[in-house]
Amino acid sequence: MGGLALAVITVVGTGASLALDQRYTDADGDMIADVPTDPSKLIDPGTLVFAYTPVEDPAVYTKVWEGFLKHMETVTGKKVQFFPVQSNAAQIEAMRAGRLHIAAFNTGSNPIAVACAGFRPFAMMAAKNDEFGYRMQFITYPGSGIESIEDIKGKKLAFTAETSNSGFKAPSALLRDQFKMEANKDYEPVFSGKHDNSILGVANKDYAAASIASSVMDRMIARNVIKREQVKVIYQSDRFPTSGYGVVYNLKPELQDKIKSAFFSFKWEGSDLLAEFGKSEPPQEKFVEISFKDSWKVVRDIDAAMGIKYTCK
Repeated sequence: MGGLALAVITVVGTGASLALDQRYTDADGDMIADVPTDPSKLIDPGTLVFAYTPVEDPAVYTKVWEGFLKHMETVTGKKVQFFPVQSNAAQIEAMRAGRLHIAAFNTGSNPIAVACAGFRPFAMMAAKNDEFGYRMQFITYPGSGIESIEDIKGKKLAFTAETSNSGFKAPSALLRDQFKMEANKDYEPVFSGKHDNSILGVANKDYAAASIASSVMDRMIARNVIKREQVKVIYQSDRFPTSGYGVVYNLKPELQDKIKSAFFSFKWEGSDLLAEFGKSEPPQEKFVEISFKDSWKVVRDIDAAMGIKYTCK
């Protein structure tokens, strides 16, 4: 197993720039949308809407987030509603259209949400010792005949969605630049929609191989959705940042401050959040403050290597 970092450094320069959609400004150069200074452009919704990144079974995560959202109601003095989303694109569109106020955007869609939806990420989950992140993994099933990435040649490879870092962008860059393998020439790409679907597809032998986020598979194994012996890891990367949590840019500043306070004052001990996200490796046991400009540089670098533009429709 190798590390992705070296491959990325060889194909990327000093880092990808990020141009925000014309509806946003970035006067302070922090690469995220400024909060409007015109009071008429600020919003103060009676009900705040929160969405976690798309998962196979949103009902599971409605329960997982329930205690946290009640805490946020106490801190903000507002009702907070959980909004189950079916895709990264739908989640980004909901925030861009003003229907979503607080969200966790997955690693790969974070820059798109920042550029196109006015997303202002400020937090990420981490272990108590401040370790964070997940690994992009290529997985197969025992007996598939696939022992290395090169063995994927001529076979179907499951990706999740084109906005996903570990589910598409990072593995595509790695295959192209380190293994000289091109989609539709050396392998057949298929899209499952979600990491859960890709992992289940490999475990059930529907897909010969898939690129996935290690944190999702760790939690699925811990919940007995699949058994560890059903899958085999043939490659894993260095760590990437996990989903970024934040708010839409035009919430009233004092409300943004209260929402941020709710994240950092939440008590994880005995919570459903800890029961679910503590199953990752490293365990996710608290929220830590992040900088989009710094923490997501490696992701923007991969996007630059892939020629990806953050074009807003």
